[in-house]
Amino acid sequence: MKSTLNQIEYIKNNGYSLDFSDVFNHAFENYKKIAVYAGLILLFFSIICFFLGGGILISLYGAEHFNKQFFESLQHKQPEGTTLLIYTFAITFVTAIMSPFTAGFLKMADNADKEESLNFSTVFTYYKAHYFGRLFISTLLIGLTSGLISVAFNFIGITFIDSIFAILISLFTSLTVPLIIFGNLNITDAIKSSIVIVSKQPLIIALLFIVAGIGSAIGFIGCCIGVVFTIPVTYSVKYAIYSAIIEIESPDSIDSIGQSDPE
Repeated sequence: MKSTLNQIEYIKNNGYSLDFSDVFNHAFENYKKIAVYAGLILLFFSIICFFLGGGILISLYGAEHFNKQFFESLQHKQPEGTTLLIYTFAITFVTAIMSPFTAGFLKMADNADKEESLNFSTVFTYYKAHYFGRLFISTLLIGLTSGLISVAFNFIGITFIDSIFAILISLFTSLTVPLIIFGNLNITDAIKSSIVIVSKQPLIIALLFIVAGIGSAIGFIGCCIGVVFTIPVTYSVKYAIYSAIIEIESPDSIDSIGQSDPE
């Protein structure tokens, strides 16, 4: 079996084929295996985050401030430059902290694909020191790059180009996490390799993610709580894309190869 970096080098020189229907069918079959289990986990932690976040806001501002006028003012109020910058750093930091958790759903998709057991603890697999640093820093770097570009365009009064940049950065770095957890690549190699892979088939990959996004949004129809059971389709799609392009090595073989030192 070729190492992940060798496969990336081959892709860089020769490209690869990616069939939309094959990837989508693989993703849908995988989703059916993890939908309920992953949905229940997301529901559980969504409830915890809702009450925890609400408690923090109430303790800071007081319950009497949370009325109809308060939420209407938030809709019409444009954040100032400093506030937007602080908001960007805060959101990016929280996202980076949660990146091993979301990576756990890719591991769940991998387990389901290999007919292995699904456990609640699977979503916490990558909080181990071996993976946490790389996932946290890579997510932080990508998030800050996208966020600071957005802030810069807001400063000069152009508010639509930043969305284009954010979408492109998200697309071309979308395989960074699976390259870290499945390919054992370091931060730099994972980001560069993701860009190389996506640049070879950007339209098909983008279309697959768009379909996944539409599938996730279906959960809002009728009952918003249903979204936690449709969100897992995005992880199944990302896993199906990655596994269609890169041969996933077993954990034992990854450790023995030691192909890329963590940063």
